[in-house]
Amino acid sequence: MDFYQFSAKSITNQDIPMESFKDKVVLVVNTASKCGLTPQYEGLENLYKKYKDKGLVILGFPCNQFGNQEPGTEESIVSNCLVNYGVSFPMFSKIDVNGANTHPIFVYLKKQKGGFLGSAIKWNFTKFLIDKQGRVIERFSPTTQPADLEKDILKLL
Repeated sequence: MDFYQFSAKSITNQDIPMESFKDKVVLVVNTASKCGLTPQYEGLENLYKKYKDKGLVILGFPCNQFGNQEPGTEESIVSNCLVNYGVSFPMFSKIDVNGANTHPIFVYLKKQKGGFLGSAIKWNFTKFLIDKQGRVIERFSPTTQPADLEKDILKLL
């Protein structure tokens, strides 16, 4: 299996094959709208705007598994992301990143790059950096600020 064999439902309920991001550097992030780390949306959007024309894509996957911090509907998530942070990178439907209903993309990502204390996602805004060939290069903790990823992204672009 590789990253390009998966697909996910967009936040507007369209099936999006990850293969459509082939030859791009991909940053996958599990997100939440009511988290202390939610302001990272701004930093993610800044990275996306700065490097999307050079081949970066950021994929946001809302998740409500940590402190009920993404309780809303897809519509409220879109509204919050657009109104408060101007998010223009692709957002997907709400998923689970841990447990029996873990989305297959996150099963794969966690298998490729385990975390500091095992493979489980510990909190919102865990980030996975994927190169243009679909290889998972690095996993970043929730507290890693988007701006701190810039040098790693540049190496892959």
